[in-house]
Amino acid sequence: MSDTDVLVVGAGPTGLALGIDLARRGIAALVVERGDELFPGSRGKGLQPRTMEVFDDLGVLEAIHAAGGGYPVGMIWRNGERLGEHHIADRAGPTEDSPYDEPWMVPQWRTQRILLERLEELGGEVAFGREVTGVTQDGDGVTARFASGGPVRARYLVAADGGRSVVRRAVGVGMTGEEVDPLPTLVADVRITGLDRDNWHFFPQGEGAEDLLAVCPLAGTKDFQLVARFAAGTEVDLSLEGVRRVVAARSHLAAEDVTEVRWASEFRPRVALADRFRAGRVLLAGDAAHVHSPAGGQGLNTSVQDAYNLGWKLAAVLGDGAQASLLDTYEEERRPIAARMLDLSTSVHRGETRRGGATRQLGLGYPGSTLTAETRTAPGPVRAGDRAPDATVSGVRLFDAFRGPHWTLLALGASVPAPPAAVRLVHGPAHRTYGTGLFLVRPDGYVGWAGDTPAGLPEYLARFGGR
Repeated sequence: MSDTDVLVVGAGPTGLALGIDLARRGIAALVVERGDELFPGSRGKGLQPRTMEVFDDLGVLEAIHAAGGGYPVGMIWRNGERLGEHHIADRAGPTEDSPYDEPWMVPQWRTQRILLERLEELGGEVAFGREVTGVTQDGDGVTARFASGGPVRARYLVAADGGRSVVRRAVGVGMTGEEVDPLPTLVADVRITGLDRDNWHFFPQGEGAEDLLAVCPLAGTKDFQLVARFAAGTEVDLSLEGVRRVVAARSHLAAEDVTEVRWASEFRPRVALADRFRAGRVLLAGDAAHVHSPAGGQGLNTSVQDAYNLGWKLAAVLGDGAQASLLDTYEEERRPIAARMLDLSTSVHRGETRRGGATRQLGLGYPGSTLTAETRTAPGPVRAGDRAPDATVSGVRLFDAFRGPHWTLLALGASVPAPPAAVRLVHGPAHRTYGTGLFLVRPDGYVGWAGDTPAGLPEYLARFGGR
């Protein structure tokens, strides 16, 4: 017997998003967190357009919009004078198929609070103060042991416990990585007077990167996120006095203009990728599976999308009778994506790639997946494996039709018999975005199967259970 179907270790954005997805699908899940509260800092503050689409489906988009704002324009300072503005990223505009066009800034602590509130609204919970110390598994389930309190038995365990994942080590999965930048970096949430909140402020001192100071207003708060880099070997002082010295030395601001340090951390940017994303009944997600440089805002977003890929597959196995081998497609689909995003964030960090089209993550898909079936003789602009774009078909907005834990069948310029009860049907003429055909959209918003006729559709759906 199990205490729960799924034990999720870690209450960061990954674990909370997975908890939400499982809760809305009626899967018993417990999220445990070693800390006594949610992470308190702003660290992962940028939400990419694809993640905004995920949050739309998970029912938190309205709260996310209310809690944040767009990215400010950069302002370069020297000797107390404004030298001019610059855009942090290439600009885009909303389109019918991509309504969320730009990254949205929400401090990570606030994103997590919103996700926790949604989880609790759906009847889920987080058990705080539960530090995992060991994991064992057998053919029927996984047992997690904790520093305090009794063990928990689950049919599956998802490690979302960060780059130093205890679970990953416990199941013997290696992680290959490298240092992206040897320079120690300070990131802190601070209160500052004397700076406007309309710009992201940069204070270059010279040609080297070791004296960087950047101060960004955090949308929806009174705080600024401060980032400073130091020469190799520097011992970084995280105290209020330490932060004040950096600000006074590198900007026109006085030390006392920094009135409060609300959270501070030191790190050295690195990238790493787990050798596997699945070890038996244990699956790795988020930073437990891939660690990114913060440049370009790929880490949190890739992590949330891990959860989005995994949630419906766990539900299919645990609730719909799908074969457990379906969970192998999680690694098959997400590990290559993570590797691409690691390369991208490293390239952005080194100044080789600007933030823009690729960092928005709208072009990612699974064309080579074993779950992808393109059967049309002449595929159009949207193919199986692609992200299913938004559109309006016969007066129905597709993102509204996709929202929820179901599959959706688009019949565009094609006829189709009534689909199974678990599949929502949207019927209309051929569409300029999609072209013509039948498009079966997975619960995570990607086209799984596409055909000219329904031939092969029942067999495809049978792979996912359906009881």
